Amino acid sequence: MSTTPDTTMKQTPDDENEIHDLIAFEDAGRCRVTPVLTLPWTVAQCVTDQLRRVVQTAHRTHDTTTPDEDGIVRAQTFEEGDVYMLDAPFDGYFADRYLMDFYDVTERDICSRMHLHTGLRFVRMMTGPDTRIRVSSLSPFDVTFFQGITPFYPETFTDDLPDTPEGHRRDRHNLVVPPNSWVDMQIPRGVSHQFNAHGPHAVIDSVHPEESIETLRERMRGYKMMAQTIFLADEQPDAGSCALGTP
Repeated sequence: MSTTPDTTMKQTPDDENEIHDLIAFEDAGRCRVTPVLTLPWTVAQCVTDQLRRVVQTAHRTHDTTTPDEDGIVRAQTFEEGDVYMLDAPFDGYFADRYLMDFYDVTERDICSRMHLHTGLRFVRMMTGPDTRIRVSSLSPFDVTFFQGITPFYPETFTDDLPDTPEGHRRDRHNLVVPPNSWVDMQIPRGVSHQFNAHGPHAVIDSVHPEESIETLRERMRGYKMMAQTIFLADEQPDAGSCALGTP
């Protein structure tokens, strides 16, 4: 039997800030990205503003900021932004779906950390005018592109992952979601990723399958989406570590 620890699982299931060794970590696969469409800026702003408003309203509403009959608080907070759980898991359907209202890293001067999840993810990233999302991973992205169907090929580039331990370096692979766009990303279990929005109009619509670890263990009492996250850095870096060039 192998004694190598499984770096795609939690060592302490309830720890919302569990950190795994960056140098030893290797991705279990690659994220797959599919550009979906580009919208007129007026439409893109309307869509993102309305979805952001759903999240903002949920964070001001008693029923969604207090536990329901299953112990679930639907308005929660991630490093990247405020979230609202649209659909909760239940027995026989171990998945949730949420909307995220991204923080603008240029306003907060802080970036999110590289992380991974104990279950696979599907995310649809949506941007409005003057807004881009920088998506990063320790592995290159696989981009789906079909001539005549795929609306654009996103900008990609590679840089050094900041704040690595002294004497070490890791490549960080980056992809930019342009303004007024929808881009889908499939994230396999145990694959590193990092989202940082630049601009005020950015939303994620995400589905989290395979959340049976916590759902079964706690019978959803006090269900916390952050408990499915494993970080690869101790602290959130400043905004310079996830900066973008000129639009």
